[in-house]
Amino acid sequence: MTRETLYDDGLVLLDDEAITLRRYYFPFATGKRIPYGRIQGISVRPMGLMTGRGRLWGTSSPRYWLPLDVGRPHKDRLIILDLGGRVRPAFSPDDPDRVLAVLEQRVGHPIEHG
Repeated sequence: MTRETLYDDGLVLLDDEAITLRRYYFPFATGKRIPYGRIQGISVRPMGLMTGRGRLWGTSSPRYWLPLDVGRPHKDRLIILDLGGRVRPAFSPDDPDRVLAVLEQRVGHPIEHG
């Protein structure tokens, strides 16, 4: 059975079952696939140099992990997924409004804007 692609910007892929964050794991840049049912919460934060925009990969905070994205310095919003663990995946898609619309529809949780 083929999965339906709902969004794909080369780094973030949303299909009908899960979100895949490409280039997630260091140092091999392999992807992380997260079924929508694992997502317990979603928040959106503005990015500045100290809050993600200057970080191409990894984290400066032990609470978040960002996949490799060399275009992040030119983006302004960070989406953070709460999976119930200590570290939360955070990413900056090319079209955050479209990604948030798909996540809201698939996950069913309200999105926290901050």
